[in-house]
Amino acid sequence: MGILAGKKAIIIGDRDGIPGQAIEACAKSAGADVVFSSTECFV
Repeated sequence: MGILAGKKAIIIGDRDGIPGQAIEACAKSAGADVVFSSTECFV
């Protein structure tokens, strides 16, 4: 059972940093239910 098992997650990644898809994969492997994932550009 993962550390985030049963939790819902909203993921916002950074275009120049860690993209949302990478964070989403980590969160899912920790057991989270990802309800929204996006990669944004913060300038």
